[in-house]
Amino acid sequence: MDIDLYLNPIDLSGYEFADKASRRRLGDVVNAYLNNRSFPELKDFDIAIIGVLEDRNTVGNKGCAAAPDQIRKYFYQLYEGAYKTRLVDLGNIKSGHTIEDTYFALSSVVKELLKQNIVPVIIGGGQDLTYANYQAYEDLGQIINIVAIDPIFDLGKTEQEMSSQSYLSKIILHQPNYLFNFSNIGYQTYFVDQDAIELMKNLFFDAYRLGFVRSKIDEVEPIVRNADLVSFDISAIRHSDAPGNKNVAPNGFYGEEACQIARYAGMSDKLTSIGFYEMNPEFDNHGQTAHLVAQMIWYFVDGFYNRKDEFPHKDKRQFIKYHVAIAGEKDDLVFYKSKKSDRWWMEVPIRSQNKVKFKRHHMIPCSYHDYQIACDNDIPDRWWQAYQKLM
Repeated sequence: MDIDLYLNPIDLSGYEFADKASRRRLGDVVNAYLNNRSFPELKDFDIAIIGVLEDRNTVGNKGCAAAPDQIRKYFYQLYEGAYKTRLVDLGNIKSGHTIEDTYFALSSVVKELLKQNIVPVIIGGGQDLTYANYQAYEDLGQIINIVAIDPIFDLGKTEQEMSSQSYLSKIILHQPNYLFNFSNIGYQTYFVDQDAIELMKNLFFDAYRLGFVRSKIDEVEPIVRNADLVSFDISAIRHSDAPGNKNVAPNGFYGEEACQIARYAGMSDKLTSIGFYEMNPEFDNHGQTAHLVAQMIWYFVDGFYNRKDEFPHKDKRQFIKYHVAIAGEKDDLVFYKSKKSDRWWMEVPIRSQNKVKFKRHHMIPCSYHDYQIACDNDIPDRWWQAYQKLM
């Protein structure tokens, strides 16, 4: 597919820094689709940046369409890490006559990148673009897990039109459905209807309050490790650290925590796409938020180049297997600990008729804390929620 039909080239003049420093910055490393250059050969790259200048369906945050180029301005000033960065910037998605045209263009580009094992990094634009990202997996027939870092659930009302605060309900209700699990990280209870919290429980989805996550930030790692797609709403970061969003609140993640979550996402061997949304230059303070998002992308790239390529079902010799007996339960809970990284997984039983359909989802990333819960004769919530969906 000629995906360049959906993309506009960008102008990176002024981003060349090699003559000003002994080490190369990303502005010197990236291969970009420029006005004076032909479209890049995709086979040479691991990660592709895509800008989307689209905010027609954002709620109360018009102006976020201008974010991609502002973020690039800071991203390309950062130094390359201790690895060879095979990064391409494909420019910006052409804005469609209707927003559905933009969704189609983004979905088509992401689908082609996924086919070529290239990880798209989407810079929005509104968070409703997550729906277009999801549609790319639908076209590939792949059942996926989505993780959203967001102060609200973005469920909206059933009859509500698509927006940045209702895209999730559109994904859940879409048929055929390719969503196995959804996890929210960092919701703030005073922004969320109690009925929505109950709905998340009934769907066996995961939702983690901001206070819980900030007190146990390491517990974010297995949540993100289970994601195929991550959607990061910049309003999840507190106003003092990221003022560039009209909906931002006083509370939220610190910038350092946002960067840590982005690095966890990059390190996930399972994750194949990520998007950063709702950054609005109109409300930014001297480029503070654009600079933070640029650093978050840097941490994602850094995590990507520190992936371990480890899955228990791939080579069990690289893992220590633990059986934990639970009183009153017929079968043991089975855990795996990586000899390489000390990371944990747990194996969830699956019906024989579902093995092909859910083969990617019965080995659940977890933490040592989940193993301790099992050793205390209790079943971890993470295990139970997966079991309900698999059986």
